[in-house]
Amino acid sequence: MNLTATKEADEVMERHIEDSLAILPPIKTCYNLHSSDLFDHINLIDVGSGAGLPGLVLAIACPDWRVTLLESINKRCVFLEHVVNVTGLTNVKIVRGRAESCGHDVMYREKFDVAIARAVAEMRVLAEYCLPLVRIGGLFVAAKGHDPKEEVQNAENAVRLLGGSILQISPVDSHSPYGQRTTVVCRKDRSTPQKYPREAGTPAKLPL
Repeated sequence: MNLTATKEADEVMERHIEDSLAILPPIKTCYNLHSSDLFDHINLIDVGSGAGLPGLVLAIACPDWRVTLLESINKRCVFLEHVVNVTGLTNVKIVRGRAESCGHDVMYREKFDVAIARAVAEMRVLAEYCLPLVRIGGLFVAAKGHDPKEEVQNAENAVRLLGGSILQISPVDSHSPYGQRTTVVCRKDRSTPQKYPREAGTPAKLPL
């Protein structure tokens, strides 16, 4: 279905599966430090899930989590539904839609313990996609490349404007041969102003 550029099974394991699993330790550390809720029963949304990375991988690794895969493209949703049916996963919900719309839907706005995004957009854009979906006290987690410091600095104002603060920038223990990965973790400190997220397409065109 041409969901990733990676074709070989071993390369998929290294580049995508192991990278997805490498996000778990920093999430656990920050969640246990900054939340009174149980880490074992997280309600997580994967924004722009694509081929289910990292959301499907995390759902398999953490069967007690409730995982929502948010994806706007129908072909990818069909693939995700196929994987859920084949694997028999019961803790996964697939939602076809855009983050800008779901961020204003009462079913999803400020309902998740963790919102996560991997290889979707730059931090300023991701913050507007993800933070409106996170409950106060929850986490927004962005999976980034080897050196996102400048990108993160540029996003500090956007994160603050959307009700969050940057908690941690940490290299992750990935066995991928594609270089060091970094996890950026933000905490949701207060409610996101009602005008965010802006209408579809605006966050990417005019980042905060």
